Amino acid sequence: MKLVLLSGGSGKRLWPMSNDIRSKQFLRVLPTAGGEPMSMLQRVWTQIGEADLQEDAYICSSRAQLDVIEAQIGRAPFIEEPARRDTFPAIALACAYLWDVEKVPEDDMVVIMPIDPYVDSEFFAGLKMLPQVLEESGADMVLMGVQPTEASGKFGYIRVESGFHGGGGASGWKRVASFVEKPARDAAERLVAEGALWNCGVFCFRLGYMKGVLNERGLPFSFGELAGAFPSLPKRSFDYEVVEKASSIAVHPFSGLWMDLGTWGSLSQRIADRFIGKGGQFRCEDTHVINELGIPLLTIGLRDAIVVATPDGMLVADKEMSTQVKEIVAPFEGRPMFEERRWGLYRVMDYQELSDGTEVLTRWIELLPGHNLSYHKHERRAEMWTVLEGNGEVAVDGRLVQVTAGDVVRIHPEQWHAIRARDKLAFIEVQRGSEIVEHDIVRRYHTWAEIVDYLAVTGGLRSVEAAVPMKAGSAPSA
Repeated sequence: MKLVLLSGGSGKRLWPMSNDIRSKQFLRVLPTAGGEPMSMLQRVWTQIGEADLQEDAYICSSRAQLDVIEAQIGRAPFIEEPARRDTFPAIALACAYLWDVEKVPEDDMVVIMPIDPYVDSEFFAGLKMLPQVLEESGADMVLMGVQPTEASGKFGYIRVESGFHGGGGASGWKRVASFVEKPARDAAERLVAEGALWNCGVFCFRLGYMKGVLNERGLPFSFGELAGAFPSLPKRSFDYEVVEKASSIAVHPFSGLWMDLGTWGSLSQRIADRFIGKGGQFRCEDTHVINELGIPLLTIGLRDAIVVATPDGMLVADKEMSTQVKEIVAPFEGRPMFEERRWGLYRVMDYQELSDGTEVLTRWIELLPGHNLSYHKHERRAEMWTVLEGNGEVAVDGRLVQVTAGDVVRIHPEQWHAIRARDKLAFIEVQRGSEIVEHDIVRRYHTWAEIVDYLAVTGGLRSVEAAVPMKAGSAPSA
């Protein structure tokens, strides 16, 4: 059995903490026994390891999320989506990868699931049973269906054939009769009364089944070809494109813990601390506050509220009404102000446009020990690094110098530069130029070993031992 975890979406219902890069699955807000908060990704990946499923697990996502994935769980088998297209293109591409790149036989079972459900260990015991249900039922595919705990209109429902109970013992699978997508409250109550299950987005099928689906549509099963055709694939859900058109579907009921933490109301139920960050709350009831800013935040007399302050924005909302943030926030969205990368993290502290049109952007950057930024240059901006904590080394235009807390390094436009942390390194970066944009960057080397080899050839390593850190206004010659 191969397990594919889909990591997509931006989780805009969790704005301003979640953005296009730091999606909801990466928010480190869930409690742990050790006291250090963890993300949904970290929690699920740990559970997959405990269930002995990691060896056959793959993460399918866009390259934009690769850095934060590796920062949180280390290297994991990764299937890159060329663009965000919804679940049908993602699952099709993942299956082509398994068959074409990993050489997985067509008869092998594939299980697809989202990367971010809040579940208990029994959920993964249920996953392991899906191949057995597929064998017993003879169906095209098997779904996991969650026993509803309330008549909610937030989820899709799986209606089952009445009076039919397939399998024996723990499997207890049923035949699927039809699907209902996010019904109104009264319709949801009727569905729960008749025994319908929540659709939690878990599918199991043989790899050859998906190959047949793509062949019928005239689509290739070669990973390279399908990746090339990816932008033209229908931007639709797997449920709509495949599941609802399958001739025979079984469902394995699951009655354990399952939650979709996709709104501030639901997520706050799993956040242990009522206040996170600098400040405090006074005479508040059922109110959660997350403050990622360096200034104090105080709340007084709030009830059933969520308050979130990040570099991307601030939200103060009633928990029930916070679900509307996705529709409201669109006009206020800009570039992400916080990103977690495999090398560390950065947080945008300030942006200004001066009277002469010059743009100035200030970032707080943390580099993990042994990690580095690539050897690169900019055409339209200069940068100044002020080291606040730790020790490291900087390469600028073929020279290598050591830096420590208190040192200042200035980089002019068109100068190649990189920085590496010996221990945890924190510094302030001030970017100043005619235009500050993400694409104003040219990279030459990515690893520190490549940079050192280059400097050895150009003679830059000779200055390492006697190097004096470069102060503002004394950048090395080009």
